[in-house]
Amino acid sequence: RAAGHAAGLRRQVAKLPTRVRRRVLAGTGAALAEVAGGMEDLLVLETGKPRADCRTEVLRAVATWEAAADEVSRVHGETVPLDGLPSGDGMTGFWTRRPIGVVVGVAGFNYPMMLATHKIAPALAAGCPVIVKPAPATPLATLWLVALVREQLAAAGAPPGAVQSVTGGTEVGRTLTTHPEVAAVSFTGSAEIGHRIAREAAPRKVVLELGSNAALVVAADADLDAAADAVVRGGLYASGQACISVQRVIAVEEVAEALERRIAERLPDVVVGDPREEPTRVAPLIDEAATERVLSWVGEARAAGARLVYGGGRRGRSVVPTLLAEVPDGQPAWDEEIFGPVICLRSVPDLAAAYATVNASRYGLHAAVFTRDLGAALTAVEELETGGVVVNDVPGYRCDIAPYGGVKDSGIGREGPRFAIEELTVTRMAVFRR
Repeated sequence: RAAGHAAGLRRQVAKLPTRVRRRVLAGTGAALAEVAGGMEDLLVLETGKPRADCRTEVLRAVATWEAAADEVSRVHGETVPLDGLPSGDGMTGFWTRRPIGVVVGVAGFNYPMMLATHKIAPALAAGCPVIVKPAPATPLATLWLVALVREQLAAAGAPPGAVQSVTGGTEVGRTLTTHPEVAAVSFTGSAEIGHRIAREAAPRKVVLELGSNAALVVAADADLDAAADAVVRGGLYASGQACISVQRVIAVEEVAEALERRIAERLPDVVVGDPREEPTRVAPLIDEAATERVLSWVGEARAAGARLVYGGGRRGRSVVPTLLAEVPDGQPAWDEEIFGPVICLRSVPDLAAAYATVNASRYGLHAAVFTRDLGAALTAVEELETGGVVVNDVPGYRCDIAPYGGVKDSGIGREGPRFAIEELTVTRMAVFRR
């Protein structure tokens, strides 16, 4: 019975007219904007992120729903000149995009409502039913978002069951991602879990937005004050719990000392405290285990020879903003995703060595380079093995309409409404003999 119901719902959602899907998506964005203040308050309490970061999350989500509504009318195909080959003489062909089927979206804890938006909105735009599973630690904002979407579906005469939410832990996630009625899985989380999902979900399609240890490269000609500002801003937003926050700073040696001094001068001004207070920029991490892990990685790095420039301790459940210099390879603080307010600085002889250091990581999500040299910037775009390269701003810059995703252990596939819709549709070729 469940399989029959899923198939019926899949066909029903696939047949929703473009105007209905567009109305639901735009209506959800408007409904979310109306409750933005309450959603912001809930995110602060649920995630423990500073209020400024939660406000940004809500604003980005509203804009993403609006962008997804714009993309609905662009889901189409094109003709194919089959007579370009002898076998195509007398033939006419075109292809269309069709919904892939039931989508399962699994979101991380750090931006729960925003990540759920990037799962649900493109799925609906593509004509796919979607089941979203929030992280066990942060289900509430996602549940509220799903309720808003279902209200819009009902108001448009579409089945509210097109969007569903299931809460739970690992076993719930495994059941969803391996179910035979599921056609695609979109997951945001750690590389370890993402790799397991990719293995167990086969042959279903997977879109994986996984971890990183984002690098910011500083050239000899860079504006050092702007670079230092970016390191502090980009390394500490969301208390460092963002997959494209600045973790590794790789500076050409002739400016490394001056850059270190500038960063260290700025860190005492970062407000650590209650996430509900407007000035707070670093707040408690998601749980005590995360705090202990981050501090243990800092301790291991120092024992291996890293130099503590600033911080290294805790204030209640919060990790004090921390700057480490010359963390050796092989240390988790350098090699892995620390997911906390810790920045590691290393000097290298030149930009070629800097780019090679970035690429030595098993991760490749976003990277940044500060330079006044257009040639050096273009070389970075060509050579850095990452899904995105940002010039003269933080690697954490993400415009939600742009393609977003990584390479290597940072994942596969792309988010952003237009690009996620492509991931969640399949081409269907039509051929006619005249």
